[in-house]
Amino acid sequence: MRSREIEEYKQRLKLSRKQREVLVGILLGDACLETLNNGRTYRLKIEQSEKHREYLYHLYDLFKEWVLTPPRSRGRENLSLAFSTISHASFRFYAHQFYGDSGKKIPKLIHRWLTPVNLAYWYMDDGSIKSKESKGVILNTHSFSRSEVNRLAQVLGTVFGLEAKERKQKDGYQVYISGNSYERFKEIVKPHILKSMWYKIPPPRRTQLPKE
Repeated sequence: MRSREIEEYKQRLKLSRKQREVLVGILLGDACLETLNNGRTYRLKIEQSEKHREYLYHLYDLFKEWVLTPPRSRGRENLSLAFSTISHASFRFYAHQFYGDSGKKIPKLIHRWLTPVNLAYWYMDDGSIKSKESKGVILNTHSFSRSEVNRLAQVLGTVFGLEAKERKQKDGYQVYISGNSYERFKEIVKPHILKSMWYKIPPPRRTQLPKE
């Protein structure tokens, strides 16, 4: 496309409801917004390991009309795939909500924005099982402050009824969702999790056979 055609194309773009929901989830995870013109417009940057190729291409399909160049491989030893959207004013609101002077931050209205959809994408993007024995799961929130992580844990309890708390690590804090909330967490996210990512969902609890 020529520059004029690109500008005309940009004017017709508008984020759909699904795109806005997913955007909140992946910004809580590893996705980032970047500006090249002092905040007038922003572009969305997404990168995932080769292991998560299907997930990355799923995100690419979701935002395809915002992307001019398909995903490309990056690195040699630790191969990853990445793509970026065009720079657009539609991302500016989310940049102001998720970024401050010191980097990423948690939006003040996150309690109003969390839905089963963006919780599932947040988990696919940057979550994992703590251990098969505990059934607890982790959301990697190391880029946020301790108070923000604690607030996220409280919001997960308020919005979804999940038993969650902050978990200290060497490089920051994670959100830990207790195994006591295993059934509830699975009920919320599984309808929105790609099959290739089901390995992130804790396996069923073992039940003891009744004694004879």
